[in-house]
This record gives sequence, structure tokens and C-alpha cells, in this order.
Amino acid sequence: MATPDKTRIAKPSPIVEDDQGQLVAKKGVSREVIQELSKIKGEPDWMRELRLKSYDIFERKPIPTWGVDLSDLDLDELVLYSPPEAGRYDSWDDVPAEMKQTYEDLGIPQAEREHLAGVVGVWRQEPVYEGLKEEYRKLGILFCSMDTAIQEYPDLVQEYFMKKCVPPQDNKFSALHGAVWSGGSFLYVPKDVKVDLPLQAYFRMEGANEGTFEHTLIVADEGSEVNYIEGCTAQTYSVNSMHSAVVEIFVKEGAKARYTTVQNWSKDVFNLNTKRAIVEAEGTVEWVGGSMGAKKVMLYPGSFLMGEGARADHLNVGVASGDVWKDTGAKVVHLAPNTTSNILAKSISKDGGIMGYRGLVRMGHNSQGSKARVQCDGLMMDPHSRSDTWPDIQIQNPHVTVAHEAVVGKISDEQLFYLQSRGLTEEEAAAMIVNGFIEPVTKELPMEYAVELNRLIQLEMVGSIG
Repeated sequence: MATPDKTRIAKPSPIVEDDQGQLVAKKGVSREVIQELSKIKGEPDWMRELRLKSYDIFERKPIPTWGVDLSDLDLDELVLYSPPEAGRYDSWDDVPAEMKQTYEDLGIPQAEREHLAGVVGVWRQEPVYEGLKEEYRKLGILFCSMDTAIQEYPDLVQEYFMKKCVPPQDNKFSALHGAVWSGGSFLYVPKDVKVDLPLQAYFRMEGANEGTFEHTLIVADEGSEVNYIEGCTAQTYSVNSMHSAVVEIFVKEGAKARYTTVQNWSKDVFNLNTKRAIVEAEGTVEWVGGSMGAKKVMLYPGSFLMGEGARADHLNVGVASGDVWKDTGAKVVHLAPNTTSNILAKSISKDGGIMGYRGLVRMGHNSQGSKARVQCDGLMMDPHSRSDTWPDIQIQNPHVTVAHEAVVGKISDEQLFYLQSRGLTEEEAAAMIVNGFIEPVTKELPMEYAVELNRLIQLEMVGSIG
């Protein structure tokens, strides 16, 4: 009997074929899982070695206990890599109807045609669609999934991937990510190229009891400008799922990069990400984010200001309702003279939800003339919710300026009474106050994302008054 062309995977492997010849993933993580994952993807030796090194680090590092309570996170019960169920599509017409409808419901194809320079779509950790308009391709812009980038631009990826920005040894979840990452997006903008339309990636978690580990790598070369938008969602299941992404942004001298994300997770997802930027002289990084849903969140985007005149702006709004517990914030390290950072964190907690700001501002020995401003505003909708602030300010140079302000309050009866006297219902009045509270963040979002974020927050607010 002739041997089939398709390579069979041997049976005690953690990723095996069932009776129909379909790849089936097992729970948990091991060196065997990682080796099979890398083999399935056809990765170069250096990536497989990085994965295995990351796994060794993951095994040694403990789960953090200083943030949210992660005692109910059982990594051995999660499927940390799901083999691909669909192929990759260069034409939107070829995308399967189910996937296409999900993207259509989100308005992404229409947005791509009208308002975006390019789109990458990732479904259950695997890229399914990549599109970049020809006029931007001619400028030398590279925008594709990380899987494609490793095959087509291996030297460029290897130069940056989990080295200086987010190394595997940073924390337990960055190490796990380095071992089992899959999907994500890669963006390179050449020197002095200014991209006038945003580029967008959309990540969809589809399976119960799964982990997703997409990797985003952005390189804005000298004098370039780019706006990258990322959206993440998941279906609702009765069992826990996990999202542990890594975002690495390199902003070269005089460049500007904006990273915008609106995440709307179901409330069974542990969202444990590591996001960081390295900014060179006169460069600017902007982080703009909205965080809805999830079960437990630990997320602290960080910026390292390495060159004179570098700048970082962090703007974020988060909502915690019910059993949701979010420990979020920002970290900025000033390592050069005359650098600037601005952190604005807005949080809303209701129905017993917990929102926490955990931030770091460090003024290094060579940071003379630098300025940092931190503002944390918490809005509690009821007496059962909680809002915490843990600022960490480290000053190693006396010739700097640092300001920190934190305000926690509730919607006042006077405000509600005034708005109701103008003809609004109590819920309409509360919604107007909430919209005004988050406006400093939403005004920085693209119009369609600002509308979506406001809509999601209003849905969270239903029943919060009375």
C-alpha cells in the first residue's frame, strides 16, 4: 500500500490526528507540544530554540501573587495551542462564510475599503486574512501576520522578536507566551514614511477552555508615522479561557507610533498581557485603550524612553462589573534628558467590580529636564464596588518634574437632579455623566471605535442606577 503524502504525527504526541485525519490538541504545555507546534508551522531553528528556552523559564517562574487572585487559573486544563481549522486567504471573497459574517458584523471589510490601509485577521490563533492596499505596499510598508513574517522576513523578525523589549524572562506569562505564541501581526514602516490611514488587526477567540497568545511586533523606522488599531473579542462559555498576548513596539529616532486597542472579552477570560515600547530620541509612542469584560485582568503597558526628547502618552479607560477584577496601569521609565510622559487612567466599577491602578514612573540618573504627569480617576457606581491606586514613583535625578493625582468618587445626587430637571431620565442622566467622564480617552479614538466604546460602556451601565 502506498504511503500517504500527508505526514502523520506519531501517537503519543500531545498534538495528534483523530480517526478522520484532523489535528487534535491536548491540554497543557510540554516540550513535546512546543516542538510539534513549531514543526506544524514550519518554523526556523532559532524560533524553535526560543520557544524551548521560554518554556524552561516558564517552568521556573512562579505565578504572580501581588496582583489579582489567579488561584482559579489552571494552565493544565487549558488548550494552549489549537491546530488550524482553516487556511489562509488573500482574497476576501475566499474567506469562509462564518468567519466573514463575524468580520462583517464588526464592520471591518467596509472599514478596510473606506478607512484602512490594511487588515490582518486572526481566528483562534491562526491568521486567516491579510490585506494591504497596493499604494502602501509600494512605499515599502510590511504588514502581515507574524506567521507570514517569520517565513518571508526572518532576519528582520529575529532582530527584534522578544529580545530587548519583552524578553521571555520578564514574567511567567511572557515566558509562556514565548513558548506557545501563535498568530498576531507584524508591521514595519520604512524610514520617513508617514502612513495616512490606520492599519488594523482583529483577533477572535473562538474555543472554550482555550488560551490565545498572539504576538504583535511594530517597528516604526526613523522619521516615520503610523497608527495601528487592534480589536479583540471572545465568545462566552461557562469555563475559563486565557488571553496572554505580547506587544512589542520599536519607535526609532523622530518616529511616531500610536497603538489603539478596544477589547471586549467575555467574562470567563483571564487577560494577562505584556505590552511595551522602546522609544528613541525625539520619538513618540501613544497608547490608547478601552478594556471591557474579562474575568481577571493584569495589564501594564510600558514605555522605555531611551533617547533625548522621547515622549510617551498612555490613555486608558476600563470597566469592571460584577465578579470582574482588573489590575491595570502604565509604566514609564525615563532614561534620557528632556523626556516627557503623560498617563491618564479612567476606571468605572459597578455591582461589586474591582478596578485597580498600578503604575510606575521612574526617573533615571540621566533624566534631567524630564517631566511626568499621572492622573488616575475612578468612578464607583455603588457602595459594593472598589477602586484602588498603587502608584510607584522612583526619582534618581533631582532635576525633574513629576506630578501625580488620583481622584475616586461617585455620581453625585446634585448632578443627577440637575440633569433630570432638564428632562432626562435617571439612567440617561447617569449615561451622560459617564460619557463625560471617559471623554478624554474616547476623543482620541477613531470615530467608529469611540462610538463602539461608548455603546459597550452604556451596555455595562444598564441597571446601575436605582
